Amino acid sequence: MTACADGCCAPTPRLAPERRAVLTRRVRWLVAATITYNVVEAVVAITAGTIASSTALIGFGLDSVIEVASATAVAWQFSGADPEARERTALRVIAVSFFALAAYVTVESVRTLFGAETADHSTVGIVLAAVSLVIMPVLSHKQRRAGRELGSASAVADSKQTLLCTYLSGVLLIGLLLNSLFGWHWADPIAAMVIAVVAVKEGREAWRGEHCC
Repeated sequence: MTACADGCCAPTPRLAPERRAVLTRRVRWLVAATITYNVVEAVVAITAGTIASSTALIGFGLDSVIEVASATAVAWQFSGADPEARERTALRVIAVSFFALAAYVTVESVRTLFGAETADHSTVGIVLAAVSLVIMPVLSHKQRRAGRELGSASAVADSKQTLLCTYLSGVLLIGLLLNSLFGWHWADPIAAMVIAVVAVKEGREAWRGEHCC
């Protein structure tokens, strides 16, 4: 494994074929679980967001769609006989998904701050955000560990995409609660802009192949 540009991807010891096979299967299962959960999350969030006129919920649902694209890229990589040969392409897909997420969140946050339609209370959205706060960190941690042991930058990058979804879950939950309890419509778009900055940073690192640590 070649060291990454930022020096975080030091050469790793050669894995035994049996261990590599176990880790590869583990990544495949974790990616499949991530895709399945995010498909359900996207449908629920976009539907609830449309009903409540919530740009935050709709944006969260679209983030789930982007997460599916990221996980699918890793699934494609590990479906081949030589995953390492496909890693650069998978990383580029993940990077573009981060940039797309940052662009959408920024645009919608600005629209909300400058007078776009405010959201109604959404019990479904609050529950969904709370559940995601529990599930996403577990999926991210397990995939990150497997990806680091394999020395796979794309698997680690996808785990960071899942972790970013955790942050968005927290932002969404806080925004929905503040909106429901106090009518503070500005809280969610401000926090979402912070997430957009993080997404740009993660996208740049994925594009450069700096997600190994």
